[in-house]
Amino acid sequence: MIAIGSDHGGFELKGHIMDHLNEKGIEVKDFGVYTEESADYPDCSKPVCEAVLSGECERGILVCGTGIGISIAANKFKGIRAALCGNVFSAKMAKEHNNANIICLGGRVTGRELANMIVDTYLESRFLGGRHAERVKKIHEIENM
Repeated sequence: MIAIGSDHGGFELKGHIMDHLNEKGIEVKDFGVYTEESADYPDCSKPVCEAVLSGECERGILVCGTGIGISIAANKFKGIRAALCGNVFSAKMAKEHNNANIICLGGRVTGRELANMIVDTYLESRFLGGRHAERVKKIHEIENM
């Protein structure tokens, strides 16, 4: 299952991504927001990060206006590797090289079709391990400092 959440700036794109994933038969759990009423992205990132960390959801997708704020907030959670992805190549590398467990998108800067391609690429990609595993391990060591 994929966790998804947004603030008001990402609300519309989040709905589009959910429709896209549902059409593909991918189970999605929506952690809000549920309206375009103003919401703070740090609050919106929390339930998605918790669902990924607990194992309730395999991966997560977060959306705010630019993807920047929500990715910064998500990366404050120990064990989260949230990658801001504005293109397909970044989405592929986020998983293959960085083992990102959440991707972040910008609802005001990413078109619907590009968002579909980014999400599909991320979900289809697998962590390569090897030298990349050592680098991810170093990220965890920094978290524990």
